[in-house]
Amino acid sequence: MNVDLGIWGKLTKAGMLLLLVAGLLAVGLWYWPVIQRNERMRKEILRLDKQIQKEEQERKQLETAIKALNRDPKAVERLAREKLGYAKPGETVIRFTSPTNNPVVR
Repeated sequence: MNVDLGIWGKLTKAGMLLLLVAGLLAVGLWYWPVIQRNERMRKEILRLDKQIQKEEQERKQLETAIKALNRDPKAVERLAREKLGYAKPGETVIRFTSPTNNPVVR
């Protein structure tokens, strides 16, 4: 048997719908800070992954330089000449300095 309650039946359905929407909204608001924190952490993970890749590349370059200095005497000589300004007897060392940051006045 289907009994027509008139306006009360429609109000009950509307109230239930509003209650459902309010519940979903409450759950969404409850989890919103968690979602934001999760997004921040994902961005931090991506940033740290990029930094790890950069550091790995630098590590490989340094290992290559160490191997070259351990095995190649010419590499040691070149480094001593560049960094320490050493020269063989009878050689003249000429050093070039980079210009200062003084602006040119015209």
